[in-house]
Amino acid sequence: MTTARTATPSTARAINDRLALNLLLEQGPLTATELRDLTGLSRPTVADLLDRLQRTGLVAVVGERGEQRRGPNARLYALVANRAHLAAFDVRSGGVSLVVADLAGRTLAAADVPVGGGGSPDTAGRIVRTLLDTARGAGVERLHTVAVGAPGLVDPATGRLHSTGALPAWHAELLTALRELPGTEVILENEVNLAGRAEYRIGAARDRDTFVLMWLGHSVGAAVILDGRLRRGFSGGTGEICFLPVPGTVGLPSAASCEGGFHGLVGSAAICDLARAHRLPADPSGDAAAAEAAVRAALDALADGGPGGPFLDALAERIAVGAAGVCVVLDPGCVVLGGEIGRAGGAELAGRVERRLAELSPLRTEVRAGTAGGGAVLAGAVLTAGDAVRRDLFGEP
Repeated sequence: MTTARTATPSTARAINDRLALNLLLEQGPLTATELRDLTGLSRPTVADLLDRLQRTGLVAVVGERGEQRRGPNARLYALVANRAHLAAFDVRSGGVSLVVADLAGRTLAAADVPVGGGGSPDTAGRIVRTLLDTARGAGVERLHTVAVGAPGLVDPATGRLHSTGALPAWHAELLTALRELPGTEVILENEVNLAGRAEYRIGAARDRDTFVLMWLGHSVGAAVILDGRLRRGFSGGTGEICFLPVPGTVGLPSAASCEGGFHGLVGSAAICDLARAHRLPADPSGDAAAAEAAVRAALDALADGGPGGPFLDALAERIAVGAAGVCVVLDPGCVVLGGEIGRAGGAELAGRVERRLAELSPLRTEVRAGTAGGGAVLAGAVLTAGDAVRRDLFGEP
C-alpha cells in the first residue's frame, strides 16, 4: 500500500517560491495582494516568501500600485532580471547569430559573425571573443547559461553533436570553446527542435500540446512535440525527415545522403527549380534566401493571374506528401510550417497544404504558418537557456 507523504515545511516554501517567481516572470510586477489572489496563499505566507526572495536578491520592490494607497500591499514586486544572464546561438554553415539576454528573456545585445568557406583555425575563438565583447558591451560580465542551436543530431545520452551530412569542423570547436568558459553551463540542441519550442511557447502552436513543426529552408527537418514534450528518439534523430523516402524524387536516400529523400522535393534548390519551371524568377544559387524570394514572387503574382497559383499548388503538393508520411505515423493533429519557406508562404501556402493533406490522409490535420519569425531558433534557444537558469536559481525540478 502506498502512503501519501505530506510536504515538509522547507519543501512547501520551495514550491511557493517557485510559484511566485514564475508569476512575476510571466506577468510582470505584482502587488502582494495580487500574488495572494493568483496563488491562493495566505497573507502571512506571501509576506514571508516575498521577504525571503528579496533577501536572496531575486525580487525587489520597484514601485507602488495606485497613488492613494500606502502600506506593504500597495508595493510592486518584480523579478530582478539582471540577477543572471544568458546567451543563445543559432549556428549555421555560413556563420552564427547570437543574443545576450537577461533572466526575463529580454535581449540586451545581439551580433552576427559570418564565416567564409570552411572557416579557419581561429573561427571558434573569434566567435567566443565576439560573444564576450557583446556581453561586456551590455554590461554583462558573466553568462550563467549558453544555449546553442546547431544542425545535426544531438545524442540524448552524451549531448554530443553528430552530423547527418558534412558539418564544418568549427562547429565542434565552437562547442569545445564555449564549454571552457568558467562557470557557464552550455546546452546543445538541434536547431529545428529549438524552433519547435519557440512555436510551442510563443508562436503558432501555443494552444497545442501535440504538433509537428516542419522546417522548410535550405534543407528540411521537423520538431516533434507530443503531450507537451519534445521527442528526440533513441539517437536524437527524431524529425530527420529530409531522409524520408517519398515519390517524385530521382531515387532513394542513403545513409550518407538525403538527396533522394524528401529533401529532393522541398529543399531550397528543388524549390528554385520548381519556380523556374513555372516561369518565376529564382536565383541560380538555390539557397534558402533564393527559395524564399521565389515563394514571395509567387504570392505577388497571384493578384494578376500569373503563374503564382500553379507554383504554390505544386509546392503545396510536395510538402503535403512529406506531411502525410509524418501524420499517418504520429497523428499530431497540427502541422506548423516554419523556416524561410514556411515564413514566406504564410497562411496562403499553409491553406493549400492543408487542403491537399486532407486528400492524402484520413487523419484530420490542421496546417498553420509559423509565427515565431525568422529568429525562431534564437528564440527557442533563449527559452531553453532561461529554463535552465530558473531550474538553478528557483530550485525547479
